Amino acid sequence: MPEELVILVDENDNAIGTEEKVKCHLPNGKLHRAFTALLFDKNGRLVLTRRAKGKMLWPGDWDGTFASHPKESETFISSAERRMPEELGIEGKLDYLHKFEYHVPYKDIGSENEICGTLIGIIDETTELKEIDGEIDEIKWISADELISEIKINPKIYCPWMLIALELLEKSDKSMLDKHANVLSTWINGKVHEGLLDAIKVHLPEEKWRLVNEKN
Repeated sequence: MPEELVILVDENDNAIGTEEKVKCHLPNGKLHRAFTALLFDKNGRLVLTRRAKGKMLWPGDWDGTFASHPKESETFISSAERRMPEELGIEGKLDYLHKFEYHVPYKDIGSENEICGTLIGIIDETTELKEIDGEIDEIKWISADELISEIKINPKIYCPWMLIALELLEKSDKSMLDKHANVLSTWINGKVHEGLLDAIKVHLPEEKWRLVNEKN
């Protein structure tokens, strides 16, 4: 089976080549393109998933709903919509919110060095989500207040890219903030902002993550 390739990018998210996925996740991994998708219900509760224990990086930790890497022919949205059935057993439409760069090591095993697009989808709370073997070990719904309470107790078990994606929600495209205002309203406030920033600092310093500005 051929090795999966990911897209190498510069600091402005311009594609500059491809590399084997595994090599990009070594301790000094190369900057590459990824996405993280956040699925909410109409009341603003977020689907969290626990990463499978067999994963090389952050095994058994809580993530956003799902995350992966676009292929060369894909956008952030098309790649995430392709991956959704493979990760959760459902299909759906997503919207693009923002993207950020971050570089964080995982023990002495590897690292994430990515420009990561953040996507949002709205699903019904009764939607049956599947725990795909090798990808997800557990699924749960959580409100903003519940998440902040939990990460105060143990921020280390929450994936750093998920925390950054949530912290930057208010920096999303204005049209998307307006479209999803009812869903995102409980996530964009001072209490959530401070709680997420404190949790992010446990994983990586401020100079190791940033919002990537969109091209005009």
